Amino acid sequence: DETVSFVRTKSRAWIDSGVDHAWQDPYTIQAVGDLRLRANAAEAVLEKAGLAVDRAVANPNEKTVAQAQIAVAESKILTTEIAINATNKLFELAGTRSTLAEHNLDRHWRNARTHTLHDPVRWKYAILGNYYLNDVNPPLHAWS
Repeated sequence: DETVSFVRTKSRAWIDSGVDHAWQDPYTIQAVGDLRLRANAAEAVLEKAGLAVDRAVANPNEKTVAQAQIAVAESKILTTEIAINATNKLFELAGTRSTLAEHNLDRHWRNARTHTLHDPVRWKYAILGNYYLNDVNPPLHAWS
């Protein structure tokens, strides 16, 4: 939402774009559409994970817990990629002005990175692969 707001109110059109306003640039329009699509996908995968967790809480057994862990791992991977991409696109689309401290837009990148670092995604890929390829349930931890 802040990306769209900034582009509409503060960003300048690229000199070679042939348009008067940044929000008219077809590449910016495409990028915003892509960001919204990915945000919608993140919301859907989070909803799926939430439902899987609800099922595991209501009926905790090896199968429901593993399914919840897998759904959460999938959402962790996807939302990590989307969050990092979205914060990078914020600056790419908003332009140089967006880096000024007065706008405090860098907080989005810091917040995204903080949330993505405490539970490394690189391990999630291996967990998913082992589950789908070898029928190995994810390891149980206090937080899983």
